[in-house]
Parts: sequence; C-alpha cells; structure tokens
Amino acid sequence: MAITAQMVKELRETTGAGMMDCKKALQEAEGNMERAIDILREKGLSKAAKKADRIAAEGLVAIEINEDNTVASIVEVNSETDFVAKNEDFKTFVKDVALMALATENTEVAELLAENHAEGVLSEVLNNRIATIGEKLDVRRFAKISTNGQVAGYIHGGGKIGVLVEMITPCRDAEVIAMGRDIAMQAAAMNPKYVSRDDVDPEYIAHETEILTQQALNEGKPANIVEKMIKGRLEKQLKEVCLLEQPFVKNGDLTIKQLVAETAKKLGTEIALGNVVRFEVGEGIEKKEENFAEEVAKQLK
Repeated sequence: MAITAQMVKELRETTGAGMMDCKKALQEAEGNMERAIDILREKGLSKAAKKADRIAAEGLVAIEINEDNTVASIVEVNSETDFVAKNEDFKTFVKDVALMALATENTEVAELLAENHAEGVLSEVLNNRIATIGEKLDVRRFAKISTNGQVAGYIHGGGKIGVLVEMITPCRDAEVIAMGRDIAMQAAAMNPKYVSRDDVDPEYIAHETEILTQQALNEGKPANIVEKMIKGRLEKQLKEVCLLEQPFVKNGDLTIKQLVAETAKKLGTEIALGNVVRFEVGEGIEKKEENFAEEVAKQLK
C-alpha cells in the first residue's frame, strides 16, 4: 500500500513521533494506522499512549437530576458551530431534551425523537430549529441512571463535558452527593476508561502486555527481568485508567477508592460506586476542515 503524506501527518499528530519514524512505521504496518501506532509505542517513539479522538463537533452536554437524586439523565446535542451552541434558544432546547430523557422509559435516540415535546413531536421541533437557525443540529445520544442509591452530576466548561456518578448506598446525606460531585469532576478531568479493575477488558490487558513486552525487549532488557518490568508498568497503567485507583485530584494522598471508604466510615454507612457516564462534546466525531480560500474559489467557479 502506498504511504501518503497525509497518512504520515496524521500519525505524527497522533503520536508526536518524528516524520521519518512515522513513515517507517506505516511502511512496516503496510498502511494500517492502529498497527503503526503500536509499532511506534513498542519502539518507545510515541509520545501518546493511544490515539485520542478528535474533538471537533460543537454543541452541548446537559444533565438533569430528580429531586431525591435517584434518577438522572445526560444528553449530547450537536451543532455545527460554537456560536450556535452559545445561543440561549439552543441551550433551552438541550435542557428540554435532557428533561425528556429524564422522564422517558425509552433507551434509543430514535424513540426519544418520536416523543412529544411541548411544541410537538421532538423530531419535528428539532427540524424547525434547524430551519430557523440554518445549521445542522443533532440529538446525538443520551443515557439515564435510575438507582436505589444516589446519583450526582457535574458539567464542565459550560457544557463541553458532563459526568454522572451512581453511588450504591442507603444513605441520603448531602455529603454523599458532595462526594459524588467530586468524583464526577475527577472523571471529567482524568477521563478514566474503567471504574474498577474488575471492569478492565481482558483484551486491553493482553494488548498492553504485548506492547509493554516488546518495549522492554527493544530496550535491551534481559528476558528474565522483562516479566517483572511488565508487571510494574501494567500496574502503573491500571492506576491511570481505573477511576477507583486514581489519586484524588483534590487530595493526592487519597485514591478515589480511599475517598469513598473514608466518606462511608464518617457517615456510618456503606457506599460503592456504580455506573459512571461521561459525555464529551464531539468525541469520536471528525469535523471536516474547510479551507476558506479554496471554498471561495469553488463558489466563484
């Protein structure tokens, strides 16, 4: 497969590795981008542990929680520009969608769009907004947590990131909600892949073990100590990707697991973390980059 300059550029932006190293990795991987990233990591040339999704689409994330903190919804509604995302009418529409998500028993966006909004069927209300604003809008996703415990939420950056955290507990103390909000802030900032080690995908462990093993061998380490190195490096990595293992951002002497245990002990109750839902505006969506001069030239032709 021919390796193009665009492919090299993309790999370089993703990994931070040098141009020639990226080209060689792509050639070795026969053009497979994910394999090329792994090759660079194995050789210790990648400055990024994993390809990050480009955050390009605009819009808002909104959260709604009922009065006793037992049911919560989180939604993402996209727009083409940040200008529209800051529009008060758009903000009201997103809040309406979050309230509908809080009340619905449905789980799919298509089902939610078929429900009645105060102005009519939600899909029609959305189309009316599109016609008025002159920009594509999209109710992209929503999630809902219903619990016998408590649920807390946090919105960051005026709606760029939203997180819901479920706490499995019989306690209704305000301090449980305060702790949950702190944990939601942690998840917003640190973007953990998993809540606990029990949730870690075995395929993730196998893949990372393979990469770390190759890294150690490429560093010239003796085979008899490679296994110990892998164990240590994997342990460090798990502490980064598992929420309960992470140091608490407000107090680095505590892990999130210890924070939950201390709060439970203080309140004389039991608390465990349940579902954690994190939405970031536009994650996984690649927005087409337009060259303004080229666009004008096209129009003139």
